[in-house]
Amino acid sequence: MPHPTRLDTGGIGARIEEVSALRGYSLRELARRAHVSPSMLSRIINGHRQASPAIVSAVARALSVSISVLHGQPYIHQLQADQLDRLITPISVALDDWDIPLGQGDPPPRPLATLEATVTALNGQRARAEYIEIAHEIPSLLAEVNAHVLTQSPGYALERAAWLQAELCRTVYVVGRQIGFLDLARLALARMAVAAPGSGDPRQVAIERWDRAQLMADAARHDRGVLLVQQALRDLDDDGEQATRAVRGALHLKAAILSSRRGDTAGADEWLGEAEEIAKRTGETRDYGLVFGPVNVVIHAMSASSDRDKHARALEKARKVQLPEDYPEARAGHYWVDRARAETWTARHEDAFASLGRARKAAPQQTRYHPGVHETVATLLRARAKASGDLLEFANWCGV
Repeated sequence: MPHPTRLDTGGIGARIEEVSALRGYSLRELARRAHVSPSMLSRIINGHRQASPAIVSAVARALSVSISVLHGQPYIHQLQADQLDRLITPISVALDDWDIPLGQGDPPPRPLATLEATVTALNGQRARAEYIEIAHEIPSLLAEVNAHVLTQSPGYALERAAWLQAELCRTVYVVGRQIGFLDLARLALARMAVAAPGSGDPRQVAIERWDRAQLMADAARHDRGVLLVQQALRDLDDDGEQATRAVRGALHLKAAILSSRRGDTAGADEWLGEAEEIAKRTGETRDYGLVFGPVNVVIHAMSASSDRDKHARALEKARKVQLPEDYPEARAGHYWVDRARAETWTARHEDAFASLGRARKAAPQQTRYHPGVHETVATLLRARAKASGDLLEFANWCGV
């Protein structure tokens, strides 16, 4: 059986080895630059140890590449099979046409109230991680909302159009990042940064920073991401409204993960503790699609434990989670992916594969393109002298 960390299986160890060779770094030189022991790095390259997010970030910085490069994103073969690759250009064009008014022969946009209902439905698809459906709809929708922004007089209608514009840009960001097109994700957030202040909603400004902090993490710039979160919290006062507190709580969780992945354990625990206090006051919320509440705090604590290679502790936390019946599919999918990682590295391989199956059932498109899924599947393949037919089918489905 081919070794699952080699290039033909998309393993992160092989990509570290490949980029390191292109840079002309020996194992010891890369380890020195990444502040990782050579023996640990050797075990990661050979697939005998998990490449935790903190280590991946350190190696990415040392190699001057983004984390997505080491994960092997975007997964072109899967994108082509799903025909998502041909939908990227129309979305980029719609973002490029941001400030260009409609031409003489272009049809007028639908009324703003109609577009609001359509964007609400699109946000539901985002919560279900239906990326293909979103990619089909969003270029024309962006054009219509942009037309309103360019033609409305200052006032409530213009603010609502800018709010819809910010929401659509965030949706493009989510899709772009999830399928590995980070340039598209960055362009979308740059547009959102313009739209959000015009919406009259300071929470939209904070959410753009929340998302941009994640892009900084993807670029192995966790320290800058934490600073951006801190700025967002300073600018978003706690006005006592549940939605505001939910956004502030989500910012705390983002800072917790960023701190964990840069090795600041104490800082991560402090951010998690503050988020937990906020969640006690808000309960479970769905404001702005952030899915903040006590359950998500525990899920983030579970993820932070796995990031530190404390997989038994992560699994202990995972077993305490009771997902609400109406929990958004994308968030539930993330939970099962993180749980599978903890189960894999505590040698509960059958449980891990079952968790991956639950992730696939909850949010199939998200699971198919999730880099953590690819690494977990590769580890499960390596753990077996002969992989089962079900595992091989799953590996083939997600491109491992």
